[in-house]
Amino acid sequence: MSLDCINNTVILKYYAIKFIGREIYMENKKVELKERKDIPKEYTWDLESMYKDIESWERDMEEVGKRAEEYTKYEGKVGESAETLLNALKDRDAIYRTASNVYSYANMRLDQDTRVGESQALLDRALAVYVKVQESTSFLIPEILQIDEEKLNRYYEENNQLNIYRHHLDDILRQKDHVLSTKEENLLAQMGEITSAPEQIFSMLNNADMRFPTILDEDGNEVEITQGNFIPLMESKDRNVRRAAFKALYDTYENFKNTYAQTLNGNIKKNIFSARVRKYKSSIEASLKQNNIPLSVYDNLIRSVHNNLDTMYKYMDIRKRALGVDELHMYDLYTPMVKDVDFNIPYEQGKELVIKGLHPLKGEYMEVLQQGFNDRWIDVYENKGKRSGAYSSGTYDSKPFILLNYQNTLDSIFTIAHEMGHSLHSYFSKENQPYIYGGYSIFVAEVASTVNESLLLDYMLKNAKDDGQRLYLLNHYLEQFRTIVFRQTMFAEFEKLIYEHAEAGNAITADFLSNTYMELNKKYYGPDIVIDNEIAMEWARIPHFYYNFYVYQYATGYSAAVFLSRKILTEGDIAVERYMDFLKSGSSNYPIDVLKKAGVDMTTEEPVNNALKLFKELVDEVDQLI
Repeated sequence: MSLDCINNTVILKYYAIKFIGREIYMENKKVELKERKDIPKEYTWDLESMYKDIESWERDMEEVGKRAEEYTKYEGKVGESAETLLNALKDRDAIYRTASNVYSYANMRLDQDTRVGESQALLDRALAVYVKVQESTSFLIPEILQIDEEKLNRYYEENNQLNIYRHHLDDILRQKDHVLSTKEENLLAQMGEITSAPEQIFSMLNNADMRFPTILDEDGNEVEITQGNFIPLMESKDRNVRRAAFKALYDTYENFKNTYAQTLNGNIKKNIFSARVRKYKSSIEASLKQNNIPLSVYDNLIRSVHNNLDTMYKYMDIRKRALGVDELHMYDLYTPMVKDVDFNIPYEQGKELVIKGLHPLKGEYMEVLQQGFNDRWIDVYENKGKRSGAYSSGTYDSKPFILLNYQNTLDSIFTIAHEMGHSLHSYFSKENQPYIYGGYSIFVAEVASTVNESLLLDYMLKNAKDDGQRLYLLNHYLEQFRTIVFRQTMFAEFEKLIYEHAEAGNAITADFLSNTYMELNKKYYGPDIVIDNEIAMEWARIPHFYYNFYVYQYATGYSAAVFLSRKILTEGDIAVERYMDFLKSGSSNYPIDVLKKAGVDMTTEEPVNNALKLFKELVDEVDQLI
């Protein structure tokens, strides 16, 4: 099934590792958030290119519902001929293609202002029709599984058009033991709205309803903590600001710990139920096998990171010395170690910096990159009610849109590069693959984004004005490793532990979640940092725990990207050509094999170990410069 399918979180969104600020800072002066209508059009995404008005959207909604009802004409007949099988697959794709447009538009429309009741209603209706589509097409895969291999091979010979679906059909047959009867699949499809509830509840609570205390910023001004401005506050040079923001945010989560625990517990139980009814041994197996990823990849990642924790401990010691503090605390992790280096870069300058940094990719990549900047792919600035964070999203028929909440910070510049990596991957996939393979696996999703970040960082390091700026950028590089490789692996281990706990029949409580999370922080960060009690509640604010074993792919993807970016910089055109082939492959093969085409074998420990070797080299260099 295409990645537009609801089983892959409906429309793939790729969230930045760090939350981006909710307050806009211009020349270090705070600016009040604007209403949506007051943001200049050129800095908003072009959703009108999907639907010019609600009436157009309504027509597609009606069409999807009608075609979903008509699709039942194939029930009981899918395998009777090559022509019927082909038509059933083509008609299914057409329905999902329109349904994904309907859903994606409603979802992005809500994200641009989550306060708008009309947009919430559109999303609810879009989700309902998506569930209806799933229900109406739920018989297809069980009937395909009833076609024996000899007959299917004969069908390929009888109708050449069917060959386009060969990999897709092979993938279905691979999962034969985990597909239920038509009646059972239909019942599961009808549960779609119910099973999405934990994530929706978390999103509304976390993004729309949660309110945090007001603290004093560096200038003594009162500032209300939000999901978006938390990380900029944690980057403050004033330790009192960092400490106050840290305590205020996590103390607030503590007040809601049981609600968050039960919301996450509901999501865990949903995934355990799904895995068991589909005859998987565990939830993690159910998740990884969807993309044909060996379980060893997950375990290898955790083992490799565990084997290199001594380098993380050394980095914590360096950070402690660089900041000149008697005790290093968790609220000291995001502030730059280097003093008096301030990147204050407005969006237009940041955009040009990204273009220069990605120049090694040359040719068509750079042409499409420029197109994205000029053609309103990006929703740049925050407005009141806008969803926090950053992501790339869209459908086979739409522009590969990007949601930002741009600050004038170094982090925001790298977020542009990151999300553009996702969007260009989407662009090249759908331009070179048919709809059925026009998306790409979550497993490879973070590769293109991180290649862009690595290339941009290389450019900035080469053009650093002095040792101070170079040290600042190296610190940023180390933070990428800490937050993407180490922290996301810690998240992955946390997921593994809590699912194993639940699958063994134990209760998921707020205390269990907090204690487990606290112990992992102690393991990953080591003896040279005070693991503040408040960090035990961090699990409550992480949206990725609702994506079912998603986060490990940040670490594996980053490792693969470090390898590829080094190849692009050292080998030039040959490596770029291989990389472009990877971007254009979509989901036409299994993700492990698609990455092998680019020259990376993630079934081995080599890519992760090589990335961690680079981390050690960077830590040693910074140790010499501090």
